[in-house]
Amino acid sequence: MSSQESIRQAADLLFEAARSGKPAAPIRTLLAEGDVEAAYAVQAINTQRAVDAGRRLVGRKIGLTSLAVQKQLGVGQPDYGMLFADMARGDAEEVALSDVLQPKVEAEIAFVLGRDLTEPQLTAADLFRAIEYAVPAIEIVGSRVANWDIRITDTIADNASSGLYVLGSRPVTLKDFDPRLCGMVMEKSGEPVSVGAGAACLGSPLNAALWLAKVMAKLGRPLLAGDTILSGALGPMVGVQPGDVFDVRIEGLGAVRAAFAKE
Repeated sequence: MSSQESIRQAADLLFEAARSGKPAAPIRTLLAEGDVEAAYAVQAINTQRAVDAGRRLVGRKIGLTSLAVQKQLGVGQPDYGMLFADMARGDAEEVALSDVLQPKVEAEIAFVLGRDLTEPQLTAADLFRAIEYAVPAIEIVGSRVANWDIRITDTIADNASSGLYVLGSRPVTLKDFDPRLCGMVMEKSGEPVSVGAGAACLGSPLNAALWLAKVMAKLGRPLLAGDTILSGALGPMVGVQPGDVFDVRIEGLGAVRAAFAKE
């Protein structure tokens, strides 16, 4: 078991990395090997710091939805992190590189809830009723850990390697597209750099969203009406360089763009 002192120390290191813009060494050496519970405790400390500073919690992101990545990190389920209002960027709005440490991008489906999901014994039908609409999304992941040298405890503690996110501008209801079968292509300056489909995300992005909703309800921090769920990557993650422009198209959902400043 990891000590409370080591949990606090890990939280302080990640908090300072975010504040200073200088990535920290991996924090996994401070925690017991594979201690996922301790890693979430680290995340919770910095989540509370953010809330205390006046940041508004507006949803959750799901990570590790690829079975191959789960196997690589030695885990059997996804992870989650917090979304704050100041992480949102507009469709095609210029993104300052200084806003994210070591940015990379991935294409996802975002679900926005119209009902609370407070029941721990949630079903898929409960989730379907609660989802008001979906939009294509680009998650701009980032790492407060130097050189993306992460294992499972590093990424969980680091708010699931969250950074920023961009939502598409045309909401679509579940009846108007198929989250499992929809194809995705991400282009950089007109050239494909990542392709995938809904099935790459735990078989369906809805499976990932239901997993998250159950976990949050059991923890007593349920997803609520108005919350955004970033449901997980549909294809490989792509690195970002100054001036890059990424366009994502998801079948049935439309398009979304993330444009990065040249400096």
